[in-house]
Amino acid sequence: MRKNLAPGVRPREVVSWAMFDFANSGYTTVVITAVFNAYFVSVVADGAPWATFAWTAALAVSYALIVLTAPVIGAWADAHAAKKRLLAASTIGCVLFTAGLACVGRGDLASGIALVILSNFFFGTGENLIAAFLPEIAEGEAMGRVSGWGWSLGYLGGIVALGACLAYVTYAQARGAPATEFVPVTMLITAGIFALASLPTFMFLRERARPAATGGVIRVAFARVGETLAQARRFADLWRFLVCVVFYQAGIQTVIALAAVYAQEAMGFTTQDTIVLILVVNVTAAIGAFAFGHVQDRIGHVRTLVLTMVGWLIAVVLAWMAEGAALFWVVANLVGL
Repeated sequence: MRKNLAPGVRPREVVSWAMFDFANSGYTTVVITAVFNAYFVSVVADGAPWATFAWTAALAVSYALIVLTAPVIGAWADAHAAKKRLLAASTIGCVLFTAGLACVGRGDLASGIALVILSNFFFGTGENLIAAFLPEIAEGEAMGRVSGWGWSLGYLGGIVALGACLAYVTYAQARGAPATEFVPVTMLITAGIFALASLPTFMFLRERARPAATGGVIRVAFARVGETLAQARRFADLWRFLVCVVFYQAGIQTVIALAAVYAQEAMGFTTQDTIVLILVVNVTAAIGAFAFGHVQDRIGHVRTLVLTMVGWLIAVVLAWMAEGAALFWVVANLVGL
């Protein structure tokens, strides 16, 4: 393991870095992918014809906020060596607003949308900040491998969060409790796991950067963004990469955001069925993340990305063809891989 790490980085620190993926994966798995999205459409919006649009619009707003603020937040974090401090703030924000979703019930559309926007904004901001530590802890030729370790542990975190939620949902349904009673509790479970599992990150992960700027916070951040953009004009590959990322992520996030809604509304899955499906998919995803991290280091980033995109395209076509649960299960696990 040590040969893959940057000089001075201990294995414990890499594990603590990867633990953040373990911690925050419960949010995206339970809130965005498996439970709250379907609950929002069927209960909060009462199955209205515009319910799915309202859900996707809320996510679109949160992603737009991430896109607009990420360059400035990143520049300020670099200039002031504040990645870890900002990561702590984003973690607290996501945990609190996720817990707030427990208060959202039938008809609470405005509060539900606001809490989804805010929790997802802080989640996405934290994703950007934790990723920025990777070049500091991994050797250049081993970044794919180390990144794969983080993603694998992240999917394990999703499994733990989903497993805890499934246990509670099964117990609540056996007692005859409706979704309005057990879904809010899953939000508290998710927030609690995120808070506890992220503690090793803040205890052991080091901030190796050194402050490189003085002056007003906003002025310095925007100055660094401007400097970056001015220099980036000379790098055509960078712009091609950024444009590709926009379209690539647009497709992926659409599938993730609507998977459980489609499973429930079109395939007739219950909340328990959906949780079991996503639980299994997280196992497939952990295997895929670990394996493709090694593939990436062996055949290169671009070829590996092409392989995953082909897999995504096949999965989407099969999902369009699926008329029953069996093929949908195959599609879901292909997406996980």
